[in-house]
Amino acid sequence: MSVWALGINHHTAPLDLRGRFAFALDQIQPTLNGYRQSLARQPEATLLSTCNRTELYGAGDQAAVEPTLEWLAHTGGVSTQVLRDHAYVLREDQAARHAFRVASGLDSMVLGEAQILGQMKDAVRAADEAGALGTTLHQLFQRSFAVAKQVRTSTEIGAHSISMTAAAVRLASQLFEDLKDIKVLFVGAGEMIELAATHFAAKTPKAMAIANRSLERGEKLAGRFGAEVMRLADIPDRLHEFDAVVSCTASTLPIIGLGAVERALKKRKHRPMFMVDLAVPRDIEIEVKGLSDVYLYTVDDLATVVQTGKDNRQAAVAQAEAIIDAGVLSFMHWMEQRNPANGMVPLIQQIHAQADAWRSAEMARAKKLLARGEPVDAVLEAMSRGLTQKMLHGTLAELRAGDADTRAATAQTVSRLFLRDDPVKPPRNS
Repeated sequence: MSVWALGINHHTAPLDLRGRFAFALDQIQPTLNGYRQSLARQPEATLLSTCNRTELYGAGDQAAVEPTLEWLAHTGGVSTQVLRDHAYVLREDQAARHAFRVASGLDSMVLGEAQILGQMKDAVRAADEAGALGTTLHQLFQRSFAVAKQVRTSTEIGAHSISMTAAAVRLASQLFEDLKDIKVLFVGAGEMIELAATHFAAKTPKAMAIANRSLERGEKLAGRFGAEVMRLADIPDRLHEFDAVVSCTASTLPIIGLGAVERALKKRKHRPMFMVDLAVPRDIEIEVKGLSDVYLYTVDDLATVVQTGKDNRQAAVAQAEAIIDAGVLSFMHWMEQRNPANGMVPLIQQIHAQADAWRSAEMARAKKLLARGEPVDAVLEAMSRGLTQKMLHGTLAELRAGDADTRAATAQTVSRLFLRDDPVKPPRNS
């Protein structure tokens, strides 16, 4: 059994390529089903997709990596070579280390950000529901979550970090003299928009509105901030009313087009507009960036802003990496123990089978005694003695067999296995 990770992220691929491989949470389960059905031997698999990354984690035959690359390229509508040029493949301990670093926020655009941990947990839950999360990946991710928790509680990795949404507010403050004088439109009603609305609301803008496909969800979020709610279809006619626009939806196509922005600017008499597109794929057509009176920022444009203070957290990064290294060693040791090649797995299976056979025999004997009307206490006593005798018979026989050196070595092993709390000294050689 091998583990591996195949993916692209903000370090290796441009935004538009990442957009081709973006999957909403409700798409993960059917996507995993389609992926595993396309392979002759179905590996364990988990798909993680965020605005910064799309990654497939697998456990099984290493030969599945190349077909996975081809499948993913076909799914994204690009050639295998194009994807290969921007993708990374990590195996064994490197795959584990990567998963641990991602969960801990060390591989994020915002160093130490906590949102990725929730996204990973959602991805693992979706894989489990799809029946694609086997024992190996379950262990990998549960250990990832434990390591991430230790990193966040034992280091200051998240201290002074600037989120994407906080960075958006900072940039808006540089464009507008006073944010209290602007009107802000939020497109979408998900977690990122909720964070953005929270940061902007703290600056008490003149007005805020939330446009969402589902009015019910939009109204719920708008109610928290005293904002107006509107339909997505109303955006083209009302876009000119807003000085700032922050968008993040799961749409596969742009929601705000070049023409709508051009008409809005004309109605605004070319007063500047501040726009932030946090979506992958894009919510706002890229051509909008070429308009002279629009300041459009994407998630990649915000990268330099959110790096502020990163140097001050390098000591925390070193601490986090040490915690991750220990976690990787522990996981790889667990993997090694499960490897049939080391001979332990068959032995463990045989021990379980033997113990189960003893248990079944004693249970059958106890049921016969109970059926004959024997007292319950007496039957339980007999069953416990029978199990004990069966379990100790071979061990006691070995302690009596062989020469003095063999008996001494056996005594040490037996003491370690059965007398952990109060081991006895092995007999001296005579």
